[in-house]
Amino acid sequence: MSYKIVSWNVNGIRAIVKKGFLESVAEMSPDILCLQETKAQFEDAKTALSLLSGYHTSINYSKARKGYSGTAILSKEEPISVTQDMGLEEHDQEGRVVTAEFEKFFLVDVYTPNSGSGLKRLDYRETWDVAFLDHMKKLEAKKPLIVCGDLNVAHQAIDIARSKENYNKSAGYTQREIDGFEKYLAEGWVDSFRHLHPEEVKYSYWNQMFNARARNVGWRIDYFLVSKQLIDKVKEADIYNQYMGSDHCPVAIDLDV
Repeated sequence: MSYKIVSWNVNGIRAIVKKGFLESVAEMSPDILCLQETKAQFEDAKTALSLLSGYHTSINYSKARKGYSGTAILSKEEPISVTQDMGLEEHDQEGRVVTAEFEKFFLVDVYTPNSGSGLKRLDYRETWDVAFLDHMKKLEAKKPLIVCGDLNVAHQAIDIARSKENYNKSAGYTQREIDGFEKYLAEGWVDSFRHLHPEEVKYSYWNQMFNARARNVGWRIDYFLVSKQLIDKVKEADIYNQYMGSDHCPVAIDLDV
């Protein structure tokens, strides 16, 4: 079975549908589409996503704050099961996790919390990383696991245009966040893009305030992490920076299982 899986932080589903989103998705033609930062409550997200026909849709949304965060998985194949969140009240208020089970793998769509301006949320982010790793391990104990989404961390200097200026100063590039990410790798998950493209410089996020995308001053913070028993089945991993409409671009893998 072949799957093309696309992940995209859309920075507001209702906004991006006015910016060529439907045409972009049609062109990419994913079998599974994972979205982050939908910024919509359930009914609003459902209405916007209903414009994409032919998909089974699973939505999570922020309970703590309207129009914030939010995730969704759309799949042509109906999942065996779908769950929202991690079962932890502390981490389940912002609609950041959707997990879909398919025959050969689990797929987790995640929007990892940003540590925020002044790193004021870094302590919380560390507790999230620990809890999310535990969630991953519990799932992988049952079958192989793919995690995709905006993980809000640039892993290495190759993944960020201005590494020295941002290191330990900017959310998403502190050693504490990097350490959290490296714990995923230490447990055996593989960064599919870097595995297949070890030296390629390509970004998936650009700050909108500084015309950064036009200058390609970006960050690679959107990932597909794949169980090691699946990595040889990933035929390609892509960053589609030709698609506009958000401050992130889509990332994707082609999987044969």
